[in-house]
Amino acid sequence: MENGGYLFAAFAVVWAGVFAYALFLSNKQGKLRQEISLLKAKLEEKGTE
Repeated sequence: MENGGYLFAAFAVVWAGVFAYALFLSNKQGKLRQEISLLKAKLEEKGTE
């Protein structure tokens, strides 16, 4: 198979993209969890007034 190098390169690029997207989503999820915690704290603070 003379085009095996291209196949491997395409495969590697796709998996690198999937990995990068997973890291992006993980980071975004962490920020959302932090924001939800902040909003919960503000709601609890308003509820005690």
